[in-house]
Amino acid sequence: MTVTARPSSGSAGPEAEEPIGQLVADVSQSLSTLLHSEIELAKLELKVSVKNAGVGVGFFGAALVLLVFSLTFGLIALAEGLNALGLYRWLSYLIVFLLLLAVVGMCGWLGVKKVKKVKAPERTIATSKDTVAYLKANTKRG
Repeated sequence: MTVTARPSSGSAGPEAEEPIGQLVADVSQSLSTLLHSEIELAKLELKVSVKNAGVGVGFFGAALVLLVFSLTFGLIALAEGLNALGLYRWLSYLIVFLLLLAVVGMCGWLGVKKVKKVKAPERTIATSKDTVAYLKANTKRG
């Protein structure tokens, strides 16, 4: 059996393959651009959340440092100063202790307030879900 070549009619030749190849390249480029855009959006959203988390952790750290150093030096001096003013020694130390607890509580409250501002990258998640849904819907057609 001999196979003879037929001249192409133009619909199945290289001209028809070129647009398909170009479409594949365009889709690839578009997906790459979309992915890079999603990553940039996530970076921007996470930057705000990380900043709030860092400030909150800083307040927790300040509370801890204040508690540790103040317990050894300033508190004894303050209690003795109150005692020198005529208060009972035990009352002087109790007042200093309660003051310290108030400062530590305030720093802890400020830390919790800042940490509660930490959020998930909501826009990135939403646009990513939209992208996945779009890709699923358009790949089922082909």
